[in-house]
Amino acid sequence: MTLRINSCSGPRNISTVLMYSFAQRSDTTALDEPLYAHYLRVSGRMHPGRDEVLAAQDPDGERVVADVMLGAYDTPVVFFKQMAHHIVDLDRSFLGECRNILLIREPTEMLASLAVRLDDATLADTGLEVQVELLGSILAAGEEPVVLDATVLRRDPRVALTELCGRLGLDFDEAMLSWSAGPKPEDGVWAKHWYDAAHSSTGFRPWEPSTATVPDHLRPVLDAAIPLHARLAEYAIVQA
Repeated sequence: MTLRINSCSGPRNISTVLMYSFAQRSDTTALDEPLYAHYLRVSGRMHPGRDEVLAAQDPDGERVVADVMLGAYDTPVVFFKQMAHHIVDLDRSFLGECRNILLIREPTEMLASLAVRLDDATLADTGLEVQVELLGSILAAGEEPVVLDATVLRRDPRVALTELCGRLGLDFDEAMLSWSAGPKPEDGVWAKHWYDAAHSSTGFRPWEPSTATVPDHLRPVLDAAIPLHARLAEYAIVQA
């Protein structure tokens, strides 16, 4: 039976390097944001490389769920790097076929980084509202949430990944700690717009205190994001 790991992240949460980490496992196939084109189609949102994404991916979300999220794979494990806010205008019942990770990051750091690419970022663009909804669904089903904080992951990748893998029913693989620099086979066509830092990495960069600031016009977004992040952080599987 295929273990489908659905990593539901907000943007700029080191979700790409987590995908690279899982891609190093010999038992795992990694896929990059399979619902991105669907999200761009239904939301109308303008993103860097929007036309390329819509041309490269199937924009029919229900078909993507059936063919990609629930499709057949040659490996026993499939890792889907997913932006939480891409799961929109869809029947979410397919999430019951996945082990869902909620990947979070301290809101000021996340929003300051996002603003570089999306100067008009909204709360919806952070994915936090959807992540909190998914948390509520997991708790309502009597299941234990798997919430991973990007800062904790960067502070001690081996410990955090060992804990994460254990929660997913996997053994930790030392290969998950490093990879080669540069573009990867699993990258989506949008990589050239978003993955410059990820492509320069060869592992999880050590965490350092951030001096990033959020532009004044995005302060209301930050104020709304903070309590949502705090709610998710209550369930983080590894505490700093």
